[in-house]
Amino acid sequence: MAARVLRPLPRLNPFNRLQVILQHLKMSKSTDSTADVLLEKRGGAGIITLNRPKVLNALSFPMIQQIYPQIKTWEQDPEIFLIIMKGTGGKAFCAGGDIIAISDAGKVGDRLTQDFFREEYILNNAVGTCKKPYVALIDGITMGGGVGLSVHGHFRVATERTLFAMPETAIGLFPDVGGGYFLPRLPGKIGCFLALTGFRLKGRDVLKAGIATHFVESEKLPALEKDLIALKSPSTENIADLLNSYHMKSKVDQEKEFVLDEHMEKINSLFSANSMEEIVKKLKQDGSPFAIKQLETINKMSPTSLKITLRQLKEGASMSLQEVLTMEYRLTQACMRGHDFYEGVRSVLIDKDQSPRWKPAALEEVSDEFVDDCFKPLGNNDLKL
Repeated sequence: MAARVLRPLPRLNPFNRLQVILQHLKMSKSTDSTADVLLEKRGGAGIITLNRPKVLNALSFPMIQQIYPQIKTWEQDPEIFLIIMKGTGGKAFCAGGDIIAISDAGKVGDRLTQDFFREEYILNNAVGTCKKPYVALIDGITMGGGVGLSVHGHFRVATERTLFAMPETAIGLFPDVGGGYFLPRLPGKIGCFLALTGFRLKGRDVLKAGIATHFVESEKLPALEKDLIALKSPSTENIADLLNSYHMKSKVDQEKEFVLDEHMEKINSLFSANSMEEIVKKLKQDGSPFAIKQLETINKMSPTSLKITLRQLKEGASMSLQEVLTMEYRLTQACMRGHDFYEGVRSVLIDKDQSPRWKPAALEEVSDEFVDDCFKPLGNNDLKL
């Protein structure tokens, strides 16, 4: 097992610090099957397994603190030629970050609201700049924080069980973890559509949208993993060849049309407007069943989140991943200072009444000045990558 380099613990309240230290001690047995993250070296591969199946492998702060130093250590390890990221349980790769913990922390002024996003984005950047080929097996639910652990890597392997979404506008947040980088780079206006509506893509559609790089049946993943581990000193090209060979043999839903194909023309025109108000106006004017459905969805979302998200994607289209993550960190802190994030988490994840009371409640009430303020630098508190 490669030596583990631990980053200094951020300043936490004593209880959180104790939790993190206990987690580190627990993780010293890296293959302990009860640990939240399993870290193994097999053949020429470093394997990271998210191991919280009961909560759909939701990403917690201590997990982030384990994964980041391990990726950095394996990058320098001459015996490691690739990194594999996967989840256990068969239902999820990773359903997102531990949002309830962040909401609870924010209510009592705990630093986790800063530390979680900072460390998570540093990890997202490590995935995006990884010097070793990085293969994410996105089998099952892959949302929010799970997208951040996969989409910026070299290879993303979807299966028929993959369920992708960036549903953050429904909880008063925005599609973060580098969403401002990858979403505007998807074909046409698919990224803007996915970001504002939280629309879910399933199976092969995740590949067709440009989020996954390969599609392999879930039952073939153990064999694929075994073959990846067995590769001798592979180059990125060797790994790509192996993934391509599995991809070519996958026949599930091969003939099926992309779920958004018939709507692409509408998506490209309706979601190309310059403001949220204009998008809503265009959807109303269009009046087709598809447009009405999107309008109904958008009307349930946080108006503040929608405006922040549209601007985030516009700005992110011409930024580097590092610039996007820096921008997004500023946005998280604006959301932590506001009302809608806590109300969204309450409504969707805690009380589950699905009836959030947004403040402001209408798009027209969210001023340009307020949105500008969310994007302002944080001085010494800015994210440093």
